[in-house]
Amino acid sequence: MSFEVVPDAGHWYRVESGSAASAVRRAAERLGGQLGLGENRVAELAIVAAELTSNLVKHAQEGVLLLRPARTGDAAGVELIAIDSGPGMADLTVSSRDGHSTTGTLGIGLGAIARQASWYDAWSRPGRGTVFAVQVWAKEVRATPGWAAGLTRPITGEQVSGDTHAMRTEQGRHQVLVCDGLGHGPLANVAAEAAASAFRTAPAGPPATVVQHLHRSMSHTRGAALAVAELDPAAGLLRYAGLGNIAGTVLAPDGTRRGLVSLPGIAGHQRPTVREYDYPFPAGATLVMQSDGVVERWRSEDYPGLTGRAPLVVAATLLRDAGIRRDDACVLVARTPS
Repeated sequence: MSFEVVPDAGHWYRVESGSAASAVRRAAERLGGQLGLGENRVAELAIVAAELTSNLVKHAQEGVLLLRPARTGDAAGVELIAIDSGPGMADLTVSSRDGHSTTGTLGIGLGAIARQASWYDAWSRPGRGTVFAVQVWAKEVRATPGWAAGLTRPITGEQVSGDTHAMRTEQGRHQVLVCDGLGHGPLANVAAEAAASAFRTAPAGPPATVVQHLHRSMSHTRGAALAVAELDPAAGLLRYAGLGNIAGTVLAPDGTRRGLVSLPGIAGHQRPTVREYDYPFPAGATLVMQSDGVVERWRSEDYPGLTGRAPLVVAATLLRDAGIRRDDACVLVARTPS
């Protein structure tokens, strides 16, 4: 029997009814089977998917869920990110206790998710909705939140996104990429994926050197805007080189916000000028990078406690609130690697 393969970028599902919730659960079970989680673990994954989607149907407004593979080394698991603009919760700890309910049900959903998940994190505020990120791995895999995470979403009407992101650690250099292929659809996706592939295999070097390598590697594509950042914990610095309209922001621990400089240009075309800039990046700082499908008007003070959550939860929250439907959208969040 053949099954549809879920790409690493994942599939987005709009969850507004019981039938949509059932479709997500079945897709999660198929993905878990494809990744070799084993029968018992797939059954536990099904519980997680059922509870997440049940919460979206019962409580959410504009509830969506992203289902995608999660990978670390030779191991693979399943990642589910549930996002809504519903009433939100004042205290997720209380809401996760068995028996707590706001709809007259048994109230065991969030507690069941916590018990079955290998790792999970969430952010919620009254009136601002909820974001829940869950990973389910084989029992022997130790799951920890990554130092960087990103999400992409295609423009309405397209199946693939022209935006992408990637991260790597090469010879001690912790680097991330955000790329926006020109236009939309399959050809933009080809350009973005070419950049991501070249980034993952590029020789170790500072961001400006990596950007030059990506530019040379993308000459067969329609080109892209892109930026590469490097987090250097020992020096307390962030090194950054960008071409085109990728926005970068450093959120300092004291709440101050600093924008990062990208130069005009198109990677893969023309002869762009590439310059690298250094910025202070103390312990506790957060890097946010976004394509132009995400507006820059979000304010960190509107999200109390969010920067203390996992990078994946931060990225999902900003994509929900600042992403626009008339363009591909990508958000990447990174912190100093431990």
